[in-house]
Amino acid sequence: MSGEGLPTRKITIAKADLQRLEENVWSNEFATVKLELNGEEIDAKLRFRGGHTRNYPKKSYEIHYGNNQILHWNAEFDDPSMIRNALSFHFFNSMGVPSPTTKHMWLEWNGYPHGVYLEIESVDSTFFRKRNISSRALIYAINDKANFSLIDPDTAEKKESLFEGYRVMKGTDYTRKRLVRFVRDINQLPGRSLRTYMAKRLDISLYLKWLAGAVLTGNYDGFDQNYALYEHKTTGKYRIIPWDYEGTWGRNCYGRLCGSDLVDVKGYNMLTRKVLSYKACRRAYRKILARLLVSKFTLSAIEPVIEALYEKLTPAIRDDFTRKWPFRSFEAEPELFRSYINERRAIIIAELKTWKD
Repeated sequence: MSGEGLPTRKITIAKADLQRLEENVWSNEFATVKLELNGEEIDAKLRFRGGHTRNYPKKSYEIHYGNNQILHWNAEFDDPSMIRNALSFHFFNSMGVPSPTTKHMWLEWNGYPHGVYLEIESVDSTFFRKRNISSRALIYAINDKANFSLIDPDTAEKKESLFEGYRVMKGTDYTRKRLVRFVRDINQLPGRSLRTYMAKRLDISLYLKWLAGAVLTGNYDGFDQNYALYEHKTTGKYRIIPWDYEGTWGRNCYGRLCGSDLVDVKGYNMLTRKVLSYKACRRAYRKILARLLVSKFTLSAIEPVIEALYEKLTPAIRDDFTRKWPFRSFEAEPELFRSYINERRAIIIAELKTWKD
């Protein structure tokens, strides 16, 4: 196997350290490794990452090296195309929602081929610095309890803590308290007071763009988890960043085919419901969708991106026998993307015609 046309990353890890990681795939414990990056060998730390994918034979990894630098290497084991995350983040960036950059790579592990991976930029301080965005806090939504609701989705009872489902990545004790207060207030404040509060604490314009992106790409898991929140330093408003978009464009997070109508055009979660309860927000959201349907979410805009990704990936995927999917499945995926885009456009256009302010 070879990663023809792709950058190569190399990991050297002691057998005992790898065995220790594999004994508990759900642990977030790191192992010391040697990382070869751009021809330079660097001391680094590596751990398994992901949810259900940790049980897969081909793991995904998080790597820490240098001065607080972080890389995410996704096996994309459930995605026969290997491009759903990459295409989704490209789409979000094109529509003005800051999102991670991606790069397909070839991984060698202790001198042996480990196949094609997707390298995803970490959402961290470096992410914001590169984009000249000032942030005072960063929070990850790590499971479906991050639904902006007072109710636990698993028990249908009140949450023991309104911080369930979140993890502070940057901030102070007040970061947690502010988010708890935000979730509580959006659920309890009455009409006009709520609208004033949300306008003060939420970047509604960016939120509606993110909502449109999640709805158009069909990420059913992207509303109650798989996002990051940060507090913009200048305005004090929460802003949202997408994360983990493997289950999109006609397949779910397990790689199963799903209907183009899987995701409601108005999206999900309690915050979305509250935002869209106001006429001005509904009108703004409708305008965003309508604009994207004639500009970014079209075959003419998206097909060239798919073709460029496939041109780079095809030789390496043909040689990669670590994948779950046969090469013929990879070859068939562009047609599925085209069908999904056409069907999703028709669904949203028809739905918008029925909307009344």
